[in-house]
Amino acid sequence: MSVTSPVHSPEPTYAAVLRTPHARRTFGAALLGRLSNGVTPLSLVLSVKDGTGSYAAAGTAMAVFGLAGVLLSPARAGLVDRFGPRRALVPLAAACALLLVALAVAAARPTAPPVALAVLAAAAGAVIPPLGPVTRALWSEMLPDRDLLRRAYSLDTVAEELLFVTGPLLVGLLVRYAAAPAGLVVSAGLVLTGTLALVTSPVVRGATKEREREAPETAAGPVGAFGGGPARAAAVAAAMGMCLGALDLLVIAFADAHGRPGVVPWALAALSAGSAVGGLVHGAVSWRLPTAVRLSLLTLGLGGALAVAGLSPHPYALVGVVALGGLFLAPALTSAYLLADESAGPGRRTRAGAWVNTAFNAGSTTATAGVGLLVGRLPLPLCFALAAFPAVLAAAGTLVPALPRPGLRSVGGAEQVQ
Repeated sequence: MSVTSPVHSPEPTYAAVLRTPHARRTFGAALLGRLSNGVTPLSLVLSVKDGTGSYAAAGTAMAVFGLAGVLLSPARAGLVDRFGPRRALVPLAAACALLLVALAVAAARPTAPPVALAVLAAAAGAVIPPLGPVTRALWSEMLPDRDLLRRAYSLDTVAEELLFVTGPLLVGLLVRYAAAPAGLVVSAGLVLTGTLALVTSPVVRGATKEREREAPETAAGPVGAFGGGPARAAAVAAAMGMCLGALDLLVIAFADAHGRPGVVPWALAALSAGSAVGGLVHGAVSWRLPTAVRLSLLTLGLGGALAVAGLSPHPYALVGVVALGGLFLAPALTSAYLLADESAGPGRRTRAGAWVNTAFNAGSTTATAGVGLLVGRLPLPLCFALAAFPAVLAAAGTLVPALPRPGLRSVGGAEQVQ
């Protein structure tokens, strides 16, 4: 059941998505809060490094912040599914904001123990409100039309990626006029303000009232129900994360090997630009392939581009191949979110999206550590190929089960006997 009236359009567009009642307000509020995710990491590293004078302390604080955020993401999303956005998000956002401010105050003191900073960082990471999964669940409530929903998810994915570009730029601007801990205070203000604006949206109020009319077991949903489509989406997302986690270090190693370190930011910018273009195009096209098939094919393209990148004859050729790979990134991630949403029950959508997030981030972290052990020991083209292998394997392994079978017809993300 949708919270708002469905938008009917013979040719669904991004404009139609944003014309949906309350969509602009809800989306804008969520993006404001999610900008904190782009501001916090760099602010945290700079604050702890300046406060302690230790890169090791800064790295440890960032590691525990990220680890707590990734591992507990499904649990926080489960709270939203169980209690609703208003009752779950506000305490999480308030706690996160308070801990970020406390971390800023502690890091501003030159005598702050690194252990205390790490504990505060871990605590802040543990209570980050899951605004991304919540936003995607709200899109699903607002837009029962699957074509409009696909465009909304594409728009959401591209916007989220741009936040991770905008956030560090904002931090760079802040540190020109203030100490690094000011970035943590700004991040606290963003997450609290954005969350409060989101939960006061009519869409969230309507979703809360509808949730209160549901039976408790329907709203809560068994944790063990995670499987099928959401499991497939999370597995492929983990493989995508491994590609991206390896790529940063591999690009640096490639540029160093060719004596062109200045090409690194260009390559990473090309990845983001390609991803943004690919995401918008993916959302604008009407696809006939089932979401699961699309996800596998897009992930296969991403892995193939990464494997070919290692064979680039020149760093600028690498930039072009990386941009080509970026064309598959946002569409593949969007398809993973869509598959999880299609396959999850109404009371489990936030958790399903959070599992995709968790899998992607876990894959990225694992690959970054793993490829660091390979670079310097193996030829770079082989390192690129090994980094691409998980994506190719996951795509190939999920493609055959995802293909429509004779006698079955696709309904959303599932298949039914005709």
